[in-house]
Amino acid sequence: MKKIFLLAALFIGVASVNAQTEENAQTKTELAAQKAEKQAIADAAQAEANALQAQIDALPGWRKGGNVLLTFNQSAFNNEWTGGGIGNTAANLLINYDANLVKGDYVWDNKLIVDYGVNKNKGAEDFTKSNDRIEFNSIGGKKATGNWYYSAYFNFKTQMDKGYLYVDNVRVAATSHFFSPAYFQAGPGMFWKKSDNLNVMISPAAAKLILVHDEFAGSFGTEAGDTSRFELGAAVRGYYKLNIAKNISMENILALYSNYLEDPQNVDIDYTMNLSMSVNKYISANLVFQAIYDDNTNPNGFQIREAFGVGFNYGF
Repeated sequence: MKKIFLLAALFIGVASVNAQTEENAQTKTELAAQKAEKQAIADAAQAEANALQAQIDALPGWRKGGNVLLTFNQSAFNNEWTGGGIGNTAANLLINYDANLVKGDYVWDNKLIVDYGVNKNKGAEDFTKSNDRIEFNSIGGKKATGNWYYSAYFNFKTQMDKGYLYVDNVRVAATSHFFSPAYFQAGPGMFWKKSDNLNVMISPAAAKLILVHDEFAGSFGTEAGDTSRFELGAAVRGYYKLNIAKNISMENILALYSNYLEDPQNVDIDYTMNLSMSVNKYISANLVFQAIYDDNTNPNGFQIREAFGVGFNYGF
């Protein structure tokens, strides 16, 4: 009799578990269907918003906007901290500003980037630069057909502060300063512009000029004893800004250059990715990644930098 009761109890338990499992599976299926329906509605709304933004981008007049981001980082360890580590203080200022004009068949896109950062390790005598960049890019065009424009472009890059060579955290010698080096590029070409967030410039005849101060003659691609270098080649510049989520955007800038006058197969590459994540109107996190390949400056490989920080953000 006890065996019969045990078997009956076991049967009832198994049946109850199966029923609960089936009920959970049904609930999961229903919730998944509801989620898919809501996601479809959200995707449709986003598509409508993108279409409206495209119409806004096509309206004549100036479209200006940018942001200023000031970030701070700090770490400290006491003498009893067995995991090791060096105290560090760092700060970075990033200014990113766009001013684009649409007027009839003409477009004019302008972008300014100012990026400057310093850090100091515990025990070091001075702050050292972590970032130092001023870049201005301007592209003007007249409509040819569709999204294509006959165009001309100008690009300027330099730095604000002195750069130094360090050996064992000791400053040895200056290696650069404001306007040394200074890079200029200009040329005619074609400009494909889908929107303010997606465009590509192609120039088959782009002039490039590199200038350095007398004390840095022979550096940054210039020949020994020279303070300038001229190149003529082909340039391609692409820009893509992706709004990943409501408060997350990723900006990508890719610049390519091939010098017809020397080793045209060695293409200079400059790629920058700026990922911005807004917490609220005034607080945001920012990740900057940059990879540069310049055969004349460093033929052995890419120069890579990465900076991440959380700080104060002001949009305008």
